Amino acid sequence: MIEREQQADIIEACKQGDRAAFQLLFEAYKDRVYSIALHYGSDPSMAQDVTQQVFLKLFTTIDQFRHDSEFATWLYRIVANACVDEQRKRRRFVPFGPEVEVKDSHTRSQEQAYNRREVAESVRGAIAGLSPKLRMPILLKYVEGLSYDEIAKALGCSIGTVSSRLNRGHKMLATKLGHLRGEIAAGE
Repeated sequence: MIEREQQADIIEACKQGDRAAFQLLFEAYKDRVYSIALHYGSDPSMAQDVTQQVFLKLFTTIDQFRHDSEFATWLYRIVANACVDEQRKRRRFVPFGPEVEVKDSHTRSQEQAYNRREVAESVRGAIAGLSPKLRMPILLKYVEGLSYDEIAKALGCSIGTVSSRLNRGHKMLATKLGHLRGEIAAGE
């Protein structure tokens, strides 16, 4: 990650049209942008499209960044908008995430590994079933580890709205995933 002082210099260089500086921003943030887009839409090609759109938008609008917030927060706002726009364009609901391979240790049985994959798939499916207004705060909180304040800034809403959306999202996930409580405890 780029240090704060260095980042300010890089952003100013980007505003002056310095392509090498933009490349530095791209390298620093591309994986995070892709990760959010992939978790949001679960389609690698959509995530690549969104990542490309975000950096094209960033390249053309970097001069609008006013340092009122952290750069990453401003960037997350662009990512959130691009994810919602891309989903609207595709006009269909995409299941959440490709199956993630769970690596077995020698002590974990095949059955436990299978159960873990099934639980992970259930969680991804439940998150994918949330509305975009509930899904994005969940992803920013648990995938990116943002604070409520950072999420509020990224989504352009109040901290109270973030809290409310996370609360509603948690309740919906608890309802959808309540059947897993025994399976998770048994798989440990």
